[in-house]
Amino acid sequence: MKNESTLSGLTVANFSKQIDGKETMLCILTNNKGAELTITNYGAKIVSLMVPDRSGKLTDVVTGHNSIDEYLVSEEPYFGAICGRYGNRIAGGKFTLDGVVYDKLAINNGPNSLHGGLKGFNSVVWDLNKIDGQTVELKYTSADGEEGFPGKLDTTVTYHLSDDNEVVIMYHAVTDKPTVLNLTNHSYFNLSGQGDPSVYDHKLTINADYYLPTDETAIPYGPKEKVEGTPMDFRTPHEVGERIDEDFEALNFGKGYDHTYILNKKEENELSLCARCVSPKTGIVMECYTTQPGVQLYTGNWMTGNFVGKNGQRYPARAALCLETQHYPDSPNKPEYPSTVLRPGETFQSKTIYKFTIE
Repeated sequence: MKNESTLSGLTVANFSKQIDGKETMLCILTNNKGAELTITNYGAKIVSLMVPDRSGKLTDVVTGHNSIDEYLVSEEPYFGAICGRYGNRIAGGKFTLDGVVYDKLAINNGPNSLHGGLKGFNSVVWDLNKIDGQTVELKYTSADGEEGFPGKLDTTVTYHLSDDNEVVIMYHAVTDKPTVLNLTNHSYFNLSGQGDPSVYDHKLTINADYYLPTDETAIPYGPKEKVEGTPMDFRTPHEVGERIDEDFEALNFGKGYDHTYILNKKEENELSLCARCVSPKTGIVMECYTTQPGVQLYTGNWMTGNFVGKNGQRYPARAALCLETQHYPDSPNKPEYPSTVLRPGETFQSKTIYKFTIE
């Protein structure tokens, strides 16, 4: 089995390694349409995702690496990963909860803490249980005080590849002390196929009337602003590259799109359409649905193309985009935002679906 290969050209044996006393592996999920999703328990990462294009040819639509060794030294440690305990940024690496100041978070992104710190959920080995040929469950227990966060947090993430070519991600977490958390998946998508040099031609729609403007360190000022009349407006389809280099403060600070959109919701935790993205080259359509209140659009502005990814492909700047469904950045320091506090006896749950069709 170790020499087994995937439809995307990965070799299963290259994902077998001992890290922190645990065995890493690659899990392959397939559905009755022939689509294939591969997951490694190192960082609970999506490694490849093969879906059909308009001619029926299976196309890998996510960036990634060929082996665990490559992931360990990657310039892009978040490819396909679950980010936690707090995905996105916390200003100054500190927050106050119930009158207690927690100020030992890693400063790993300018003056701020990003994606859970130096060793976030993206770089730990999860316990993997393959439920069936289309479903895998991953569990990780984050110790009290890990990366500066309070409480022992038990997290379960389930990936399911449905027969409708949906990647369904379910999140579940409980804690033994009050804590904060923000869990998201950080897959980088190129619907023309991973390794295609640009997502400029992708037509993107985001179901959001408002976004959060940020300072030059990517921390939101606080109040939301209307997308109307700005290059942030994706309420109707626009090419990703159409306005990305306009002289607009948010885009200047982010070197492109790297912002949270406040999703239009009828009610809290409603599973609703978040975004729709289409590649004119392949006809592949990705629709994203989520129960989360926000989505971070990131257009791979900091990718360099310096390293070789899967199957010899390089990933230059803006060769992929992320739709990270989540709560808002810096929520622990902004009480007016939807709460990211989890308390003992409560259960955090969320659901995100990436659905693939063709047009």
